[in-house]
Amino acid sequence: MNETAGYYSKYSIMEDFLYEVVEITQAIWDGVLFGSTYALIGIGFTLIFGAMGKLNMAYAGAAIAGAYVGLAVSMVFDAPIILVFAVSALVSTFMGYIVYQTCFRFIPTHNHLAALMASVGGLFLIDEVIVLATRGSPMNFPGLFEDAYFEIGPFGIRGDLIFVFFIGLVSTVVLLYVLFKTRLGMATRAVAQQEVAAQLCGINIHHTNSITFSIAGLLGGIAGAMTAAAVGVLSPVVILPLTIKGLIVTVIGGLGSIPGAIIAGLFVGGFENFFLYVRGIDERDMYVVALLFIFLVFRPNGLFSKTINRD
Repeated sequence: MNETAGYYSKYSIMEDFLYEVVEITQAIWDGVLFGSTYALIGIGFTLIFGAMGKLNMAYAGAAIAGAYVGLAVSMVFDAPIILVFAVSALVSTFMGYIVYQTCFRFIPTHNHLAALMASVGGLFLIDEVIVLATRGSPMNFPGLFEDAYFEIGPFGIRGDLIFVFFIGLVSTVVLLYVLFKTRLGMATRAVAQQEVAAQLCGINIHHTNSITFSIAGLLGGIAGAMTAAAVGVLSPVVILPLTIKGLIVTVIGGLGSIPGAIIAGLFVGGFENFFLYVRGIDERDMYVVALLFIFLVFRPNGLFSKTINRD
């Protein structure tokens, strides 16, 4: 009798262990899929830093602002989710251009602190406008394929997360094509590598930078709409965490490295969701910041460090 009880006890322990393994793997996988939004935000930060050597702190704010305009179009015209994404991307593209013209263009290139503080001011302004317009209340955001669920063995994949990952993948591929296969991309990379030489070759620096900010804004608008669609809610309180996550992804991936931003975004998404499952939402962000601290101590140049010479 005791042997039978011991057998069933061991079987139950093994069953519980396998269940936990499946649940943890599922959580990490969902996080990796959602991490494509972090990757896009990180790519946006990386593009701007690569072009100017400066951080645009208003970037995530502009992305969420675009998502709000897309949501407004959805509410007023009952527009489909694809149109909501398109409007969000277009508005954020315009916001990126405005941020460059107001916070970066007329500030001397060598004055990094002034540009940083100007973009922080832009972030606060965008945040306050959104809070006043929405009274700070969260709003439901339409989703796509939210009822779809695919089972692969013991694992399940949410349809909306597949959609988010697919949109992120397509956006990244298109961006890489633009950067490496078009004249615009060549001009952008030339400005990033050697601004003075690019000017001597006839490249309009301000025009190229404004387009770079607009492209980054486009990616941000897609990421903002993707985040809201995956969560199902859009709120002003998302702006600051998304800004911080974007900066963390940029630093971990390596400043100026687009492949690094992609890998770091997916990694941070999985890492974050793992601790969300293990420790809960209250401690989740603490471990992500701890991950940043570890990288700053042991690998300060990130996964793919890239030296940018502007002399």
